[in-house]
Amino acid sequence: MTTVTVETPAPVLQVTQARAAKSEWIKLRSLRSTWWSILIVLLISIGLGILFSDLRGRDMAQHGVLVTDPTQLSLRGFYLAQLAVGVLGVLLITGEYSTGMIRASLSAVPTRLPVWAGKIVVLAMFIFVITLAAAFVAFLGGQAVLSHYHATLVLSPKSGLLVGPLSGPTHALGVSLSHPGSLRAVFGAALYMTGVALLGLGCGFMLRNTGAAIATVFGLLLVLPLLAQALPNSMQQHVTKFLPLLAGTAGMITTGGTNQLSPWTGLGVFGLYVAAALGIGLVVLRRRDA
Repeated sequence: MTTVTVETPAPVLQVTQARAAKSEWIKLRSLRSTWWSILIVLLISIGLGILFSDLRGRDMAQHGVLVTDPTQLSLRGFYLAQLAVGVLGVLLITGEYSTGMIRASLSAVPTRLPVWAGKIVVLAMFIFVITLAAAFVAFLGGQAVLSHYHATLVLSPKSGLLVGPLSGPTHALGVSLSHPGSLRAVFGAALYMTGVALLGLGCGFMLRNTGAAIATVFGLLLVLPLLAQALPNSMQQHVTKFLPLLAGTAGMITTGGTNQLSPWTGLGVFGLYVAAALGIGLVVLRRRDA
């Protein structure tokens, strides 16, 4: 009598958001571009922050040049480092479209929403942690450099460093994390960088092409403020502060002005741009074939 052996099929793992996020984390850390981008972010944000602090501190001590916001000065490197995180956000999705890997991802997760949400969660957490650490190092390093320079100044809690009398005791130009707005500015830098990465991800979902998505991201961030300068002066002050760059970086500034939104309002406005890009990206993802 012949015995028939019936093979039991392997159990099919249920698609969950946690498993989708774990898959996206494996993809993110496996990309060579991820670690090159992070290295560039660290070098630029920390290196330029310390360099600018040294140059401006020395100039101020010698010639009396005013540094109204020493906190923002040490975080200046993030204005350039945003290019790297924006590109990383784009590549996280367009790289899959260029290689055809997106078909495997969407076949495993046919509802598509977990893929979209998984990329957002993984990218946001990764960039926030990295850039927050970079912001603390840039701030502490920049203020340590500034503290080596002294000038005859009066320190105002509300408006930063003000020119004092021409004679009198000197004050170190650096400030600590306890200075009003400094700790919030450090977190604001990390939040802005996270938003830029997610903006790149949203544009990547929308356009599915690396070049087009990168051009769109930096058109929004860097070209719009230049175009706004062509507006009449009466309109500029009402328009420019709502543009992505100025709104998002409001959280990195400790001395507000009439042409700048308040820190949390600015980050909120920037968050709307990011949410719009991700929302449109989700619609495109669910309606178009891979």
